[in-house]
Amino acid sequence: MTDTTAGATQKKGASMRTVVAASSAGTAFEWYDFFIFGSLAQVISKTFFTGLSDTAGYVAALALFGVGFAFRPLGALVFGKIGDQAGRKGAFLATVLLMGGATFAIALLPTFQQAGIIAPILLIILRCVQGFALGGEYGGAAIYVAEHSPPGQRGRATSWVQSSASLGLFAALLVILATRWLLGALVGPDAFDAWGWRIPFAVSIGLLAVSVWMRLKLSESPTFAKMKQEGAASKAPYAEAFGQWKNLKLVLLAFFAVMSAQGAVWYTTFFYIQTFMEKFLKVSPGTINALMMAAAAVSAVLYVVFGALSDRIGRKPVMLGGMALALAFYFPGFHLLERAANPALAEASARAPVSVTADPADCALQFDPIGKAAFVSSCDIAKGALANAGVSYANHAGPAGSQAIVQLGETRIVSKSATGLPAAEAKAVKTAGEAAIKAALAKAGYPTTADPERMNLWGVFGVLLVFVVGATALYGPLAAALVELFPTRVRYTALSLPYHIGTGWIGGFVPFSAFAIVAAVGDIYAGLWYPVLFTLISVLVTLFLLPETKDRSLD
Repeated sequence: MTDTTAGATQKKGASMRTVVAASSAGTAFEWYDFFIFGSLAQVISKTFFTGLSDTAGYVAALALFGVGFAFRPLGALVFGKIGDQAGRKGAFLATVLLMGGATFAIALLPTFQQAGIIAPILLIILRCVQGFALGGEYGGAAIYVAEHSPPGQRGRATSWVQSSASLGLFAALLVILATRWLLGALVGPDAFDAWGWRIPFAVSIGLLAVSVWMRLKLSESPTFAKMKQEGAASKAPYAEAFGQWKNLKLVLLAFFAVMSAQGAVWYTTFFYIQTFMEKFLKVSPGTINALMMAAAAVSAVLYVVFGALSDRIGRKPVMLGGMALALAFYFPGFHLLERAANPALAEASARAPVSVTADPADCALQFDPIGKAAFVSSCDIAKGALANAGVSYANHAGPAGSQAIVQLGETRIVSKSATGLPAAEAKAVKTAGEAAIKAALAKAGYPTTADPERMNLWGVFGVLLVFVVGATALYGPLAAALVELFPTRVRYTALSLPYHIGTGWIGGFVPFSAFAIVAAVGDIYAGLWYPVLFTLISVLVTLFLLPETKDRSLD
């Protein structure tokens, strides 16, 4: 069947506008459900990981954010097979039901103080359900729109599905910001963290009803319907997609050429930047939400711009330009971000640099999801205090058995160990050590929060926009490129797996991996090596191996 036939067939059913609107809106609602969690990582860490230290709790919350992504490839395989055998429509109708139900259930969960370890266990289960559902969502929506689209317009048509991610993020941030403001004005500043965080999750039940209603109006993809009528549908999608080299090499190419960079660039732009500004630059959550909402709004337009541009000049040059821009701007961009968002921090770091000299055997990676580790060694107390303060420091190896020394400009602080002491005494020693370091930081001019009067909001927004341009240039044409890369018989299965490994395993773990690297190394910029590595891989593979797909037929 030709693309022209597909275009004619779709006119007999739902209009192209209805197809794009229903697919994109439903996907946006699912992204809303998924992104609420990442935007509330700080609140989640305090609510469900109360038994951990501040650093360990925050790392645990970011890891749990990534866990949802880790289950996306499994959802991709399950729903991909359903989509390739039974149809596109039924598969991505089921995903929205799963996602909406799991998100609403999070609003009803007990806290750690109410239920102990049961609370984070239930949260993990629901997060896994979310990831499983989203694993089947994207492939179905992108393929459904592309298989309805007329020739020469697939980039622009599918870019609306791409923009749904930003619309979902915008909606999540808007609901969170509005809830914070409303509860702060009517109840008090602590209401949102205490119980108001449940409201954005509860709102999802209304979005679920709208999503289901819109998708019930759609008919099956004309390309799949024709293939099914001719008896040409795959009877073994897994064997065809991954057991035949001609298809497997396309799966590997999709992953290394575009999906490695997609996961790294997009989630650095829209999520790790939030972590960086909140945890290290000490920018207020309300300011971050407002900035990210503005960036998401701009990105929604740029997806369509770059998708349409790829219909004219090709998918490859647009996507390659986006990932190359991000690669070149990672380190300069985040340094500019510090100077614009918290100039006092940049000034203090230059005036009074910090170093930690400690016995390497005394230092641990401060992450313990079970909550049994105390982290009360001399080194751990020193590095934990600096990490919580968002301060970069250099590491120096000290003699075996020595206590950690924090050098802050001309000030020298010996961090006392609380190892082996009774719990109450150990807590007192740790608290005193942290207080001494915080006092020295304050005396040296290190700010505890970013000063709104000195913050260059336009400068911060300018940095965000550069990353947004890179992310949208890569992501805008991506759906069309992936759909065009794979044959119809196994398109849903073959497309979904590399997409969700890239966005799920690479992208979803950007905040966790980058923050964990920073906590271990001490340099607030060290975490950027994680997205740099994966983006560089994609730049090279795309440049030398990825073919242009713009003019391919979907037959």
